[in-house]
Amino acid sequence: METPSKTLYGVYTDPDETVAAVRALRRDGVRIREVYCPFPVHGLDEAMGYKPTNISVSAFVFGATGCSLAALMIWYMNIHDWPMNIGGKPSFSFAENFPAFVPVLFESTVLLAAHGMIATFYFVTKLFPGFPPRNPDKRSTDDRFVMEIELADQSLSEKEIEELLQKTGATEINRA
Repeated sequence: METPSKTLYGVYTDPDETVAAVRALRRDGVRIREVYCPFPVHGLDEAMGYKPTNISVSAFVFGATGCSLAALMIWYMNIHDWPMNIGGKPSFSFAENFPAFVPVLFESTVLLAAHGMIATFYFVTKLFPGFPPRNPDKRSTDDRFVMEIELADQSLSEKEIEELLQKTGATEINRA
């Protein structure tokens, strides 16, 4: 008797066909773990049932942190620790010299927001530098679309899922 496989991979050649297949399989109760694509496919997130991200909130938090840290640094350096009268412009307060500080505030906001978003992207996608990405079929970086279905806790049998994959246009069905 053959031991059942844990994962099925349906390989597709067309992005629109892949999105239609995802919708059809999900409609029939199949839980799809991931779809690997060589480029972004419009409508795939919605078909997979993903919610919109709140990544803009983290971008705002990183930017606000950068701006706040820059303001604190400017105040400490130019007003508290080492005030200097340059060209008749005394540094008695932050508000009086605010226009001179705008470029530093802006650049610090952008710097921390950009670096924070890179770190957030690596954390959320688990694509940390130095660790190889998990990709079941290398052709998914070239010209194939690979749908990964874990068979544990599925309402349908492996045979039924295979039939659905064939019916939706999978050119190959691989097991792991």
